[in-house]
Amino acid sequence: MLYAVFMSSVLPPFPEPPEPLDAPQLLEVGTAGGETEPCLRADAARNRARLLEAAARLIAEHGVAGVTMEAVAAAAQVGKGTVFRRFGDRTGLLTALLDHSGRRLQADFMSGPPPLGPGAPPLMRLRAFGVAVLYRSAEQLDLQLAAQPEPNRRFSHPAHGALRTHVTMLLRQIVPDGDCELLAQTLLASLDPALIHHLTRQRGMPMERLEAGWLDLVARVTRTQA
Repeated sequence: MLYAVFMSSVLPPFPEPPEPLDAPQLLEVGTAGGETEPCLRADAARNRARLLEAAARLIAEHGVAGVTMEAVAAAAQVGKGTVFRRFGDRTGLLTALLDHSGRRLQADFMSGPPPLGPGAPPLMRLRAFGVAVLYRSAEQLDLQLAAQPEPNRRFSHPAHGALRTHVTMLLRQIVPDGDCELLAQTLLASLDPALIHHLTRQRGMPMERLEAGWLDLVARVTRTQA
């Protein structure tokens, strides 16, 4: 199994401010209104990192249910209005936490070591991608579900767009005659956090079965051997 290759902490460490939020090769962290903040002043970046670190501590200590705007403000020793101005609402705060982790994942598949990163055949990279997303989602499942965008924004969210673009690119190298954009959506649907929650927590399926299912699905979609 590929699981050992992709084990990571639930939330990776937050970088020391100022964080390079304007790196064009990485997805931009969305604000509560859906816009991006390509440049933050050093003091704003420090405040933002401080708030996210406080939220991450609350999750580690109390779970996602313990993350409220008031609790984050108290943990970060700032006024509640500061948290609302930075993130808009609780969903915006949780989404920012996921975006930070998503940037790490995106950096791994864009420039990290193979088989997830460049240097491996596209089929191997596609297999590794799904396994990485699968275990990342399982480790952050409560946060993933709590921060899920509204249905009308879910598939247009920058984080989903980055994953879709990557999978589509790999598929075009493997099955150039296929409708790769639609096939990419189909593959990503099998990695949906709500589905992973249903299969693992409600039906009791082990992660190894989901991993094997991903590899089998990739083989069938790409007409290759698992």
